[in-house]
Amino acid sequence: MGFHRRPRIRPLSLGVFRHQGRILVSEGQDSVKGETFYRLLGGGIEFGERGREALVREIREELSVGVSDLRYLGTLENVFVYEGLPGHELCLVYEARLDDPGLYRRERFSGHEEGEGAFPCLWKDVAEFGPEAPLYPDGALGLVRGGPPQL
Repeated sequence: MGFHRRPRIRPLSLGVFRHQGRILVSEGQDSVKGETFYRLLGGGIEFGERGREALVREIREELSVGVSDLRYLGTLENVFVYEGLPGHELCLVYEARLDDPGLYRRERFSGHEEGEGAFPCLWKDVAEFGPEAPLYPDGALGLVRGGPPQL
């Protein structure tokens, strides 16, 4: 007898970290779509936790660094298919600063997700995002460029 989880909407808190026209993103692959994509860093909001607190906790867990100067940018709703499976997220997006200046000098480095291992992080020029190099969640590029979410 198989166990099937009921689909659910996942609440996330994500950060926009800027440096010299670039933002810090994780790089991912969708083997079903044959797509390389980029995603803002952050993660799930736990019950009873505020979005700001979740971002600080997630970045500390993933990059072992503190976060400060958080400024709310907006909320994005992301309905998507990844590796052939449907997903739905509500994402609180904050602009913030990493407390370790050394990370701003490293082009690429690894983050660590509990239970999933290492993932690549890199600084990518905002002008490089587009159909061949999508930035997720949907609408994030509009927030990064300083406008309203592009949904």
